[in-house]
Amino acid sequence: MNRKIVLASTSARRKELLERVGLVFEVVGSDYEEDMTLVLSPAELAKYLSQGKAEAVAQKYPDAIVIAADTFICYEGKILGKPYTPEKARETLHTLSGKAHSVITGFTIVETKTGESISEAVETKVYFRDLSDQEIDDYIATGEPLERAGAYAIQGIGKDLVDHVEGDYDNVVGLPVAAVLHALKDFE
Repeated sequence: MNRKIVLASTSARRKELLERVGLVFEVVGSDYEEDMTLVLSPAELAKYLSQGKAEAVAQKYPDAIVIAADTFICYEGKILGKPYTPEKARETLHTLSGKAHSVITGFTIVETKTGESISEAVETKVYFRDLSDQEIDDYIATGEPLERAGAYAIQGIGKDLVDHVEGDYDNVVGLPVAAVLHALKDFE
C-alpha cells in the first residue's frame, strides 16, 4: 500500500502486531473521550468507540488511512475492565477460572480523502484452565494483571492461565490483524 497509514493508538501491542506483518505506519494517539455508559452490545460498543478514535485522528490528516481499535473482555455479557487492585484482579481471575470468555475487538478504518470508512468487530473465545488460589496469587504478585482488561495478558505470563483459544489469537492480544489486512484491501 502506497498511502500513508496512521495507527490511532499508542498500544505497544497493536504497534508490534502491525509491524510484524510489515505494515509501514505512523502512530498517533487519539484524544477521543470514551463513553462506556452507552447502551450497546459489547461488539457494537467496541465498533462505536473505535470509530470515534479513528475519526478524531482522521481530522488531522487530509490524505491518509487511519486505523483505530478498541478491545473488551466479556464474560456473561458484562465487560471486564482493568482491575487496578490485587483484590479486584483476584475476583476477576476467580470468575474466569475454568470458564470461557470472549475477547471482542472493534476496529475502524477511515480513508480521510473520501471519508469512506469500515467498522467491524471480531470475537475470540478464550478458555481458562481451573486455577488454584496459589496460581492466582502468584500471577497477581507479578503485577501483570493490574493494568490489563480481564486481569491477564495472553502475550505475557498470563498465557499460562489459558487452556485454549478459539479464533484469532492476535485479537486477544489487541488487534485482529488478518481481518484488518483484509479490510485494508478495500482502500487500495
